[in-house]
Amino acid sequence: MTSPVLIFNITQDWAESMEHWQLQLFCIPTVVITFTTFIANPVLLVCIFLSRALRRETRYLLMANTLAADMLFLILNLVTLIGNDVGAQMPWSVCELFTALLVTAYSCAILTVTLMVVDTFAAVRWPLHYHNLLSPVQTYSILAVAWILCAIYPFTLMIMMIMKDEIPHEKVPTCLVLISLGLFQVKSIGGIPMYFFVAALVCTFLILYCYIRLYMVTRKQGIWHNRFSRARVTVLVHGVMLLLYFGPGFVFILELYIFQKKSISQDVRVWINTINTNVFMLLPRAFAPYLYGLRYREIAESLTLLLHWRRRDR
Repeated sequence: MTSPVLIFNITQDWAESMEHWQLQLFCIPTVVITFTTFIANPVLLVCIFLSRALRRETRYLLMANTLAADMLFLILNLVTLIGNDVGAQMPWSVCELFTALLVTAYSCAILTVTLMVVDTFAAVRWPLHYHNLLSPVQTYSILAVAWILCAIYPFTLMIMMIMKDEIPHEKVPTCLVLISLGLFQVKSIGGIPMYFFVAALVCTFLILYCYIRLYMVTRKQGIWHNRFSRARVTVLVHGVMLLLYFGPGFVFILELYIFQKKSISQDVRVWINTINTNVFMLLPRAFAPYLYGLRYREIAESLTLLLHWRRRDR
């Protein structure tokens, strides 16, 4: 059984380390990046769902789901980080719920980004059958399944802890996904880093396979000859975004691995987690609406029409 004293001591030590190094200042980039993202994401979502043509395109529905998952992640992340910085104690059961929701939102964004690559591959590989394979109704069903798949593991962990009565009701000074999942692994369930690592590898290999096959299918069409061709720029943008999305996830897997390593300094763990959660995990969410959304001609046109319509109403 997880001791409430153990949980409080770990979270208290973490809070003292953050205060010692004045890591609360990392809340500034968190607020800035979150605010920047919340300027663009709602606008793009409105553009997509107000346009009948965009609502019927699988790639735009996938992008909308990524933006929605990112917004959910940013809201929960900002609430927990501000609460930690101001010293607001949170019930451990609520912290576990936040952990499950954060993992679900982050995982769903990763899975949807992977599906965007698969969608591009399907559109190029089977252009005549593409719309039959991925109709809007089928896309909604796929997205619903994606959310369910991403929610199963974190909520299963939480339910198992509740059934074992291993979630104390005391308040803790620090709520972090790393501490929650780290204590799960130390006390009850092993293999959590391996689960995330295997899931990330499966998505990575699927993305690489699709890109390699895309190149093999299109290399004779001449779209790769120009250094600044649209195909090269698209692959470059997607590559940067995939690196930004997957990189922090692999860092977090490393954090889970070293969480129980007593040979590693507490300060090192606190610094790595603070930079990862306050900067690295937020960067893809800040760049996604601008690199994924605004570079699409259809979305740019829809945005222009939306702004023109608002000015005319005034």
